[in-house]
Amino acid sequence: QVQFQESGGGSVPPGGSLRLSCAASIDVWEIWTMGWYRQAPGNQREIVATITGPNVVYADSVKGRFTISRGNAKNTVNLQMNSLRPEDTALYSCHALVSSGLGYWGQGIQVTVSS
Repeated sequence: QVQFQESGGGSVPPGGSLRLSCAASIDVWEIWTMGWYRQAPGNQREIVATITGPNVVYADSVKGRFTISRGNAKNTVNLQMNSLRPEDTALYSCHALVSSGLGYWGQGIQVTVSS
């Protein structure tokens, strides 16, 4: 059973910052890709950012504002979110894709941007 520890969510005003962190109970050598996805009420889940080795992918809506990185423990992934907007409000979930092709999801953490 893969477990995730997600942290760093919360409520901030527009223009604020948050840093999300995720640690997965997966052997580092098994991990291909880690990333963050989000789902706002009434919307489908969408990609925020993923990281595979040195390669990163961002949704157009977060480019220049969000930065994804792997932690010192390579089974961790962080998401630095700056210049937050109300439309960034969503449940953010950590995802890990492993060498077997299976993907695993964290339980999600709420981010709310509101004045």
